[in-house]
Amino acid sequence: MSTTDERLRVEYVTDPAAAMSRLAGADRFGEYVMYERPGEWVFAADPIGGIELDVEELRVTWEGQTTATRWEGRPAGVVDRALGSLPLDGRNAYGWIGFEFCAWAFDATQYLDPRTTLVQLMIPRIEVRIGEFGIRVSGATPAETGDIHDLITESQETELPQPHPTDVRLDPTAYADRVAKAVGEIEANRYQKVILSRKVDLPFVVDIPATYRLGRAHNTPARSFLLRLGGLEAAGFSPELVASVDENRLVTTEPVAGTRAFGRGAEIDMAARADLLTDPKEIVEHAISVQTSFAEMASVSDPGTTAVSDFMAVRERGSVQHLSSTVCGRLAADRSSWEALEVLFPSVTASGIPKHAGIDSVFRLDHDPRGLYSGAVVTVSPNGALEATLVLRAIYQTTEGAWLRAGAGIVAQSKPQREFEETCEKLGSIAPYVVRAQ
Repeated sequence: MSTTDERLRVEYVTDPAAAMSRLAGADRFGEYVMYERPGEWVFAADPIGGIELDVEELRVTWEGQTTATRWEGRPAGVVDRALGSLPLDGRNAYGWIGFEFCAWAFDATQYLDPRTTLVQLMIPRIEVRIGEFGIRVSGATPAETGDIHDLITESQETELPQPHPTDVRLDPTAYADRVAKAVGEIEANRYQKVILSRKVDLPFVVDIPATYRLGRAHNTPARSFLLRLGGLEAAGFSPELVASVDENRLVTTEPVAGTRAFGRGAEIDMAARADLLTDPKEIVEHAISVQTSFAEMASVSDPGTTAVSDFMAVRERGSVQHLSSTVCGRLAADRSSWEALEVLFPSVTASGIPKHAGIDSVFRLDHDPRGLYSGAVVTVSPNGALEATLVLRAIYQTTEGAWLRAGAGIVAQSKPQREFEETCEKLGSIAPYVVRAQ
């Protein structure tokens, strides 16, 4: 196979989101995962291998050959070992993890359909990176490299796509009733907090790459992603990391809890910020989330290395602003990156407190299986570094249709109508930018 590792003759890309949307929308490179982290955008495409884990079966593919086996143990260890068995030769892996990945750690497997996908990973042949360094392409043929150059150049000259209106207030899921039931369970001391969500089905086919481009122009995410992998298309603007483990074994998670609307004018936004910082319900919700994240981090870190920084900072994320903190620790020598992810997954701000009872409540009270919603998009390096970003503020599509989803943190002080309004505020980060497929 002819490959190149070439910096294209482009010094700076003014609109990386347009470039990534164009590469994805060109439909020339098979399945792909696009991932934006601070300072870098990567488009990984045309898998030469992959790992798919569902409730009952592990399927490992390499260069066109697939081996399927029944698996035992915990999903994180199974995936870690499967990746280790492949001749990656320095290649990265990209993919997604569904919320149901957590069921083994929290004794909730009885709620799962046997066909539920837990993990989808791919090892790409082609990677395109964009940053201050310009553009770098690896794994592509010379002809493909030229095509990539042309597509990126063309993308910089196109206008933003036009959205299709979406009504996010329609709710066939009886969300307010489910919130009221959760409040009753909290008052009965079954748990302290749970995140309940609602799904908004879209009555048309969506152009996911175009939606990503338009949405990214109006969002300020911690990370963003765009993918087509394992029969699922998705794009989103993540407000936080579930977990990252860097090459020096520093583990980081970013619990976010506490929300107000944003983008309604400077005076209104500042008033909402002040209200957020003084609202006892929001402060309690955030504080118990940080406390849980700290305990989880300490369980996988060297003693004395766990710390909280930026406690209760206000971070603006598209149509909302959140209370956010950062929790870090040094990964213990006898722990792997996947074990750290398993302990921190799902994000405490997308599940419940305590997690065991909260997750049980999610499986009982949420209207549909979550899948990628409140799961993670993940990148894995051959040196053991790993990053998993929380999937919220996203759009999803399969051959069965397209949908949005959003949730709110329910505590004893919650009011069903206010929590419904919070889901509408969060859907405002993606719903106004949905582009209908032509």
